[in-house]
Amino acid sequence: MPLQPPALNTGGRGPLLLGLGLGLALLFLFWRWLPVSIAVPPSSARTAEDMEGIANGLTAPPGYRVDAYAIGLGEARVMVLTPTGDIILSSLPSKVLLIKKDTSASGRSENVETLLTGLHRPSGLFLDGDQLYIAEEARILRVGFDAQARKVTGTLETILPELPHGGDHFTRTIKKGPDGFFYLTIGSSCNVCIEKNPWRAAMIRFKPGEPPRLFASGLRNTVGFDWQPGSGELYGVDNGRDWLGDELPPEEVNRLFEGGFYGWPYLYGDNQPDPEFGKRAGDRAKHAIPPVYKLPAHVAPLSIVFLRHARDTKLADAALVAEHGSWNRSQKIGYQVVALHWDNGKITDEPFLSGFLKDGQVFGRPVDVIEDDDGGIFISDDFNGVIWRVAPSS
Repeated sequence: MPLQPPALNTGGRGPLLLGLGLGLALLFLFWRWLPVSIAVPPSSARTAEDMEGIANGLTAPPGYRVDAYAIGLGEARVMVLTPTGDIILSSLPSKVLLIKKDTSASGRSENVETLLTGLHRPSGLFLDGDQLYIAEEARILRVGFDAQARKVTGTLETILPELPHGGDHFTRTIKKGPDGFFYLTIGSSCNVCIEKNPWRAAMIRFKPGEPPRLFASGLRNTVGFDWQPGSGELYGVDNGRDWLGDELPPEEVNRLFEGGFYGWPYLYGDNQPDPEFGKRAGDRAKHAIPPVYKLPAHVAPLSIVFLRHARDTKLADAALVAEHGSWNRSQKIGYQVVALHWDNGKITDEPFLSGFLKDGQVFGRPVDVIEDDDGGIFISDDFNGVIWRVAPSS
């Protein structure tokens, strides 16, 4: 039985206290629709020794070792690999960094430099030849990049202005597909609502100089997506809504089709009706595409990357998904990287890198995953401001 507060002698102030209580209740309800801030405190671990201690506590597949490849990176988010083996990293709220390749086999980056600063919430990055694309909250920028000289060239150019912005989910993810189009995801402005702008909670597709087109909709916040080698099928991981309890709704792995509708805000999971908007689905319920795989609720998947250079044959068909971890669940969940496996159309998952959550204490929050030609895997972590490297030990 919950503890009961002691009776108060209000001295005639009952109506005032009642009004105050109602006001606090309304404030709580209103807070649910405000832009969400992560309820996990930032880590105080910042030194190389601290990071080495965390690395030693992480569990990777047999035959792999974990190193703190680069530290002191701020809110480390999206990475791209350059032709010379360096890493370009977006670091919120305003920077793009260059993480220089480890040339001494030490397991650590040679150095870190700032490529760009003064940006507004840069998150998504894509390197297309000698052109670096940067997805800010409200626009897409492009600048030249010289991989040999390790520096940007020319001036920043706005490629796509006036993206919808404000509210929740300010990160934008940009990648170039096998068809030569750029694909961009824009999260919802809210926890759950009917958007006025069709580009919110959606994926758009464009070529520079041409008008963008809506590609897929009903995607609450698909931060990560990638094309499966061989099949060329496009998959994305979607973050479900909050405040339906610890176990609902599941996070989704979706196969994305042009013109596809994926349910939000009317439906979730296997097209289950949302308690607030389900009755307004109408004919959409007949056409909504359910996920091909479901992850546990609130694990917050932020990236999916199909491995193309895995040395371990068990990972040859795998896609790695970075689970950023829950923030509004009674018991924390996620905080790991999992491997998804495709076997005759069936998908299964298993841990790839774990140990960021122990006895309810958080030691890291994975964000993005990239792979080099030697099978080394890099994982950004915005909790510690670090890039972890998971590489074959021999």
